Amino acid sequence: MCANINSLIIRKLNEDIEEVKVEVMTLAVGRFQVMAILQAARAYVLGLPLPMAKSWGLNRAIFYAAAKRGFKRMRMPPARPRSTDEISQKPVERKDNVFYLGDEYAYITQEGDKVYFMIGNKPQTEEDFYRQVESRFGKAFQKVWEEAVRLVEQFSPKTLLSQREFYNRVYLPRRDILAKKWSELVKEMSESGE
Repeated sequence: MCANINSLIIRKLNEDIEEVKVEVMTLAVGRFQVMAILQAARAYVLGLPLPMAKSWGLNRAIFYAAAKRGFKRMRMPPARPRSTDEISQKPVERKDNVFYLGDEYAYITQEGDKVYFMIGNKPQTEEDFYRQVESRFGKAFQKVWEEAVRLVEQFSPKTLLSQREFYNRVYLPRRDILAKKWSELVKEMSESGE
């Protein structure tokens, strides 16, 4: 009898696990897209033009995804960290091929009149942002973008200029909530034909 109960419990647990897997797989929006949009909104609120803000957002999402998996290799030497005085004097600054947004930096490249952030010598363009992030939202993207900007605007410049504070106070507590909420919005808008 005990073996039958254990068997039933294990089967129920497996069914519950499968339900969770299906729910996660059906989300149109994942943590990667949430990070990209919040980082893009952060850069936009701090004054970057929209195409460059989208490049920053995708760059940081790729960076965090790579960091989570462990970097395979670094092709470029790390940039010199900036002091608190430097950040307060120039919160956003470009120095040669490095762009600083507060205490965080990314390498940049210029293609014609456009500046893009890059990882592994690959620039993150507006087309890349569309393909990897925006396309997941379909017609819901504009609403999501506006919500992300409003959310980020609620935080102080001090929080937005700090890599750690932005991650811990803006992204981390909301990542799963926003992924679910935005996935539901995508589903609603696609079903209603909006």
